[in-house]
Amino acid sequence: MSLPAQRSLWEATAIPAPALQGPLGGARETEVLIVGAGFAGLSTALELALRGVAVTVLEAGRVGEGASGRNGGQVLHGGRHALDELVLRFGWSAAQRLHRFAFGAVEAAFALIDRHQLRCDARRAGSIYAADTDEGVAQVREKLEALQRSGIAARWLDASALESAIGTRAYRGGYFNPNAGSVHPLSLVRELARAARDAGARIHEQTRALSMQRHGSSWRITTQDGRVDARRVLIATNGSAAPLVPALERSLLRVWSFQVATEPVPFAGEALAQGTTVSDTRRLLRYFRQDAQGRLLVGGKGTVRAPAGLPSFALQERTLRSLWPHHRETPLGYWWGGEVSVTLGRFPKLYSLGEDAWASVACNGKGVAWNLALGAVLADLLEGVSPEALPLPPPEPLRPLPLFPLRRYAAAAGALWLRTLDGLASVRSLS
Repeated sequence: MSLPAQRSLWEATAIPAPALQGPLGGARETEVLIVGAGFAGLSTALELALRGVAVTVLEAGRVGEGASGRNGGQVLHGGRHALDELVLRFGWSAAQRLHRFAFGAVEAAFALIDRHQLRCDARRAGSIYAADTDEGVAQVREKLEALQRSGIAARWLDASALESAIGTRAYRGGYFNPNAGSVHPLSLVRELARAARDAGARIHEQTRALSMQRHGSSWRITTQDGRVDARRVLIATNGSAAPLVPALERSLLRVWSFQVATEPVPFAGEALAQGTTVSDTRRLLRYFRQDAQGRLLVGGKGTVRAPAGLPSFALQERTLRSLWPHHRETPLGYWWGGEVSVTLGRFPKLYSLGEDAWASVACNGKGVAWNLALGAVLADLLEGVSPEALPLPPPEPLRPLPLFPLRRYAAAAGALWLRTLDGLASVRSLS
């Protein structure tokens, strides 16, 4: 019997999906329409509903079928860039707001989980950022200093401390950041849907938005069986917006991220056993953790196309076996993946689609904490707060990526180049 293309750990272990509205039929009106029932769309819908705003959410499939229900569940601060980099890009005032928001996103995310009692195996056990080359060690020390300047009590870990923490001798040094954690992502997005529904939001699954145009003073969004007129619109689809906004699809690069997981195993890594998450400095990122039941999860860059079965996950399996040789014979119980939207420069994007219509996309792999914290900010935007007053990158017009039709070839070539650079860095460290 052939193995399935994917066998998701999250689908196998998530809490039951909440009862929501079925496919939209007929004509409806609402104050705010949100397209996409992931972390961004649902956290925004929840906040708006709590404020008494009539909000409707359209989801093309089931809640959690996209990136929000497939990711690694690492709750990390939402900033990839140091403050001085943000100043160069956005100016001092906007950079300060964005930097403060990004570094406060973890606190806001766990506060939201606690406030609404969201059942999602939330564990706030910190994160480790590790390096296996001399070049990586220098990068880790630089990032550690930036965290400490931001007021986070991160601390250095040498190779011996890392071995005790994560049970592998693969790394030369790293830091521990206590301001991080993990969740069961599919349970979390289902719980967000339940909370938003209970607060008064209408969430229609199996309802694909097909077109969007101005209709008088409102926006009219048509679906396969109905339409919605809304005064304000938010597109929160992680870049998968065709045919609704074809230009949005062409503005982003979407790449596959894959994960594998074992069944529960005994493990010697003290920090992993407590729920600490780990990522490393490789250009082709590797990340891993152990879940609350003891399963070992490893993730990283996937293939250019959707997985065709277990062989598509060979890179993640090799990573697991190389980091922990004593698990060479441990069988995999799960393998799954999803697409991540990436922008040039790795900045999240807020696009203006016209009067009272916006798209918030592309967290570049930092989406859990960022999008949970983002709900209140996007709710402000949809209630009329000026974008310039919000802790977000300034809104931009949609622009297609250069040579967009060749994006898959570019992604494959880029991955090969990054893998080559990782290899050269390892060779230099050994010499």
